[in-house]
Amino acid sequence: MSKRGPKPKRIIGETWNENLAYAIGLITTDGCLVGDGLLIDLTSKDKEQLLNFSKCVGVNFSIGKKRNGNKGICSRIQFKNKIFYNFLLSIGLTPKKSLTMGKLRIPDKYFFDFLRGCFDGDGTFYSYWDKRWKSSHVFYLEFVSASKKHIDWLREHLKNTISVFGHIGKNGKNSTFQLKYAKREAIQIIKKMYYNPSVVCLSRKRVKIKKALEVEAQQQKKYK
Repeated sequence: MSKRGPKPKRIIGETWNENLAYAIGLITTDGCLVGDGLLIDLTSKDKEQLLNFSKCVGVNFSIGKKRNGNKGICSRIQFKNKIFYNFLLSIGLTPKKSLTMGKLRIPDKYFFDFLRGCFDGDGTFYSYWDKRWKSSHVFYLEFVSASKKHIDWLREHLKNTISVFGHIGKNGKNSTFQLKYAKREAIQIIKKMYYNPSVVCLSRKRVKIKKALEVEAQQQKKYK
């Protein structure tokens, strides 16, 4: 008679909600699944990111350190759990996902929580004054991925959901694809991602966005 191993233990619930969707966004961008079928790794230069992940999944993970390729130090969570690993596989994540990832099975109700997690992981926001026109304030919201299929899916979903189109460029230095939204479309996405003041997010990125929107509001008021 063959012996069965211990039954896998569930440590993270798989019922979809706002926090789980955000946590999946972080794993999609800053995380990886190791090919052993058990190990999940989440690495970030922002310790707050990992604290947010722990909060969202309801587990007080220990946070370690990892040296990255640029000789910097990042924070890292690693844990093994077959049930959650299989759940991630079921929604479309895979080991070595960065170049092959495509559409993920995220419920529409929680898509913008997921997107906020993606933005906090690999997204950027920047603003500047365009010198070609007097007092022209410009800003862009950007999502980044090494997988063209994934970027195409994000763009298509946003187009179908809130009618924003953006444009896709490529960073030739590291071959990543950049999905960019300027001003009007960026504001539409921002309102959806930060629909409530209490949503879990990376504070430094939210502060940057808030400052840019305050400048924009002042400009609009000035030129009315």
